[in-house]
Parts: sequence; structure tokens; C-alpha cells
Amino acid sequence: MKSFASDNTAGVHPRIMDALCKASAGHAAPYGDDEYTAEVRRQFMAHLGEDIAVFPVFAGTAANVLALRGMLKPWQAVICSDVAHINVDETGAPESMAGLKLLAMPSCDGKLTPEAIEPALANIGVVHHAQPGVLSITQATEYGTVYTVDEVKALADVAHSNGLLLHMDGARIANAAASLGVSLRQVTRDAGVDVLSFGGTKNGLMFGEVVVVFKPELAEGYNYLRKQYGQLSSKMRFISAQFIELLKDGLWLESATHANAMTAKLATGLKSLSKAKITRPVQGNAVFACLPADAIAALREEYLFNVWDAATNEVRLMTSFATSSEDVEEFIEAIRAACS
Repeated sequence: MKSFASDNTAGVHPRIMDALCKASAGHAAPYGDDEYTAEVRRQFMAHLGEDIAVFPVFAGTAANVLALRGMLKPWQAVICSDVAHINVDETGAPESMAGLKLLAMPSCDGKLTPEAIEPALANIGVVHHAQPGVLSITQATEYGTVYTVDEVKALADVAHSNGLLLHMDGARIANAAASLGVSLRQVTRDAGVDVLSFGGTKNGLMFGEVVVVFKPELAEGYNYLRKQYGQLSSKMRFISAQFIELLKDGLWLESATHANAMTAKLATGLKSLSKAKITRPVQGNAVFACLPADAIAALREEYLFNVWDAATNEVRLMTSFATSSEDVEEFIEAIRAACS
């Protein structure tokens, strides 16, 4: 079966697999004291600037929980979108693993605005309420939409003026930067992000994410928290080697740009079908659309994809570095046939 379910259903990018094989030769110091992890720090500094701390971990949920725990005092809470991955799709990990209180606010197409978070800021100083300490946003969002640099800056300004820190869940940060035509630094550090969960798995890696801390005063505790949460890999070179290959000469951008282009092609094809209705802005590598129920049932015999809202027959269709133009054309024709 061919998949448009998620970008993490694709295999490993050949260059990443080759980097893993090369990293397996010989011996290396454990727990991040190896040459690969030293180099991956240099790569991240080249993209994001000096004075950052870099913490490779295994998985995205762990990256988010680790990032948020290190940013918060025990009595503080996280403001997030009502559809944020940390709120909906992490099985309560922020709550159960780190004891974090989430303040989920209504969003539009997955995006928060300064106005949307105002109600959560109203209880600052009220002893009976968990105090907002972090604003967390997802880039690109769960609906495939992308915060512009100015939108991130506006949220950062509101957060910082109220004594909050800004966290970015960047599981698809590469797709967002590619969509905006900006550097990774422009849409993160320069826009006011304090801590970033940098995604790799959805952009061609076998496994691995990185927590990037932009504020030196926050960084020290992450070494210990990473160990407590079971995310200190003894063979960290295998996470680091993948990110070196991803970052060193633009593979991250090449893969994300291709995935976005395949999504744009898919969206164009859907727009030509009278029975298909695109429901969200198409900005990254996800298309949300409503299809007839019988067409969805027929398509799922051959294709993997997610039904996002069964009540409205809204589906999520995603592409990746491995999606070919021919894959998209065949899928469009399959949708056309199913709809007729």
C-alpha cells in the first residue's frame, strides 16, 4: 500500500542510512562524548548561532516534554493550542511524565494569536491558578499551516512581556522554513524562540530529535533531566551522525522543499475535483480535505491516510521526501475514480 498518512511512514533517506552505516565503524565514547555529537553541536551553531545548548534525544514526544520541563517552575503551566500535539497526541505525556499543566486555547487552523492567549494571561498573579510560564507553538502546525516570522515575533513579544518563555515544537520546522523561504535561525532564535524541539524523524531520519536551548541560563538542568527521562543515549553517535548529514549541506531543505512541492501538486489536483473540498490553507506538506464517505472507504483499500474528522469526512494527506510526482498523479487519479 502507498501512504499519504504521514511523513514518518516514509523510509530513511539513503544519505541518512549511509551516515548511520559509517558511524557504526569502530568504537566511540558513549553518552555524547563522541566526535559526532561534538560535530552536530557545531552544525547547529552554524545554523542557529553561538551560545546554544544542543541535546539529542530519541523521539519527538520526549523532546517536547524535556524542553518544557526545563523551562518551567513547579507551579507554572504551558499555554498551547487546543489541537497542539502536546495536548492531543502525546497520550498525556507532559502531564504524566513531567506533571505539567496545559492551558489549551482555541486556535484557527492550528495557529494561536496574541489575542487568543489573552484569557490564559488573565490569571497571572492569582494564587489559586497555575501560573503561565511557557507559551508553546507548533511549526508547522497540526493543520499544516505555518507561522510567519512576524507572527512568531508577535507571540514572543506577548510572552516575554508577561514573563513567559516561548517554546516551539519544530517537528516539521524544516517544512515551515522551506515554505517561508527563510533560514532556520530567522524563524526560531531571531523571532524570539527560547527553546526549540527540532524534528528529524519526519524529514528523513530513522530516529532522533534535538532540544535546542537558546538561553544559556536555562541550559544546565537539561543534562540531568535528559538522563532522568531516559533520553540520554549511550550510543548517541547514531542520533548525531544523522543530524550532521541532515544539516551539513542543505539536505534538510532539499527534502522539505520536495515534500512541500508534492503537497502543492496534490492540492492542485484536488482542486480540480468537484467532490473534493480543501478545508485548510496549504502551506507545508499537509493537505486537509473533505471527500465523500464512499470514496474514502474505496481509497483506503489501496492507500494509507488519516481520517481527521469522521463527522465531516475530513482527511489529512501528507507527503515526504520519498513521495514522487508519479505517486501524487496516481493518487489524484485514484481519488477522481473513487469520487465518480
